Amino acid sequence: MKRAYPLLVAALSAWCLLLSAWAQAEPLRVGSKRFTESYILAEIVAQTARAAGTTTEVRQGLGNTAIVYEALKSGQIDVYAEYTGTIAQEIVKDAAHTSLPDLNRALAPLGLAVGVPLGFNDGYALAMRRDLADKLGIRSLSDLARHPTLRYGLSNEFVGRADGWKGLSQRYGLQAQPQGLDHGLAYEAIAQQHIDVMDIYTTDAKIDHLGLLVLADDRQYFPRYDAVLLYRLDLPQKHPAAWAALQPLAGRISEAGMIRMNAQAELQGQGFAAIAQQFLAGGSTGAAPATDTAGGRAGFAAQLWQRLVADDLWRLTGQHLLLVLLSVGAAALIAVPAGIALFPHTRLRALALGAAGVMQTIPSLALLAVLIAALGMIGRIPALVALTAYSILPILSNTCAGLAEVSPGLRHAGSALGMTHPQRMRWVELPIAMPTVIAGIRTACAIAIGTATIAAFIGAGGLGERIVTGLALNDSALMLAGALPAAALALLSELFFELWERYLRRKRLRR
Repeated sequence: MKRAYPLLVAALSAWCLLLSAWAQAEPLRVGSKRFTESYILAEIVAQTARAAGTTTEVRQGLGNTAIVYEALKSGQIDVYAEYTGTIAQEIVKDAAHTSLPDLNRALAPLGLAVGVPLGFNDGYALAMRRDLADKLGIRSLSDLARHPTLRYGLSNEFVGRADGWKGLSQRYGLQAQPQGLDHGLAYEAIAQQHIDVMDIYTTDAKIDHLGLLVLADDRQYFPRYDAVLLYRLDLPQKHPAAWAALQPLAGRISEAGMIRMNAQAELQGQGFAAIAQQFLAGGSTGAAPATDTAGGRAGFAAQLWQRLVADDLWRLTGQHLLLVLLSVGAAALIAVPAGIALFPHTRLRALALGAAGVMQTIPSLALLAVLIAALGMIGRIPALVALTAYSILPILSNTCAGLAEVSPGLRHAGSALGMTHPQRMRWVELPIAMPTVIAGIRTACAIAIGTATIAAFIGAGGLGERIVTGLALNDSALMLAGALPAAALALLSELFFELWERYLRRKRLRR
């Protein structure tokens, strides 16, 4: 017993050392929302921590406030840049909490905290084309109430936020029915005069570029949205060096500097990582804008080609293929046996097909948001669950349809030869039904290839990363650089299944 005690102590000490090493090796996970400024701030945070010797992982473009907050609360990310007004209205649900101490008291029970005020306010506002505003004599939000026929294009998040359209329209008596638009696409829509009024962030680079007038909030509806870091309470203990390195960011980014960095991304085509690197090397107001080489001097075709063959092509394509193969494979393993088991039972089969059909009607982003809350994680797992759910219906329905094509005479003949039900299913019914089953898997693959682009909204990777970033920047070339490889994968999938079906037909004819 005396000999065992030192061994036990040594083993426990070794285990503690391993746990300590594992904790130190765990990366700092930085998240971002799906708009330009958030991408840039995530890179600034990550590069600052990396310079302090901390391994970092950046999860860009995770979606709106609800999704990124859920990722933070569940521990999938450790920190992201948020705004005080958003925290008060959307997270702690109390507009009276405006100071950092008040916010921290409200956030502590959630295991979260706020700190490192970055130095600028990025508030909500409404804007319209200056020429139209001059023509109608509109200068403030109160003036809008006199023009109910104006067309509003507002971001879906703004329409649904507690501090968004509902409260704003009540405060100012606005009667319009806004159209929901992605924030990046709304700028294109207002430039093309498809809409008259849009919501903007006050640090957006395209406000001056497109000649928009920011309407005065004369009744003081919007709170301040000071940029801060929202983080998990254990971050300073888990990554003390990174936390210490992040403190000097307080007050370092001015509003003009943030506008300049947004312009470098949206108007000059610079990468988020490069912009952050320039800022960290160039001082508190952001580096001077670089020469525009991606836009004016290069044609659209050259931009598209450059983005299409970028270094991340094979990585993103591999991630996309993995999502499709795993989800469709899992769906086939579930749906084919289920179809075989349910086929003799008409009512159960109808119920199962109805349930799978209902699943198809749930919007992808809504399902992903529900799965994030249910599973407590973001990334590939909820994406795979969602893609598998969407792939079940075509495989299940085609399995049942294929088995229905088997004539009763063949079933009787098999039984007359002494075959058991499993033997008859294996040697008679399934071979006849197989072309229809394969057609269902073929359809499921086509659905999964398209739907997998949505997975990038929750950090699952794939070609959707390019599409999501392109939406944030309103960069058509970048969106096409994600869509075209996805379309190529769909065509290759169709070719593969066509060859497979021909092989099966030849095999049956040889028999």
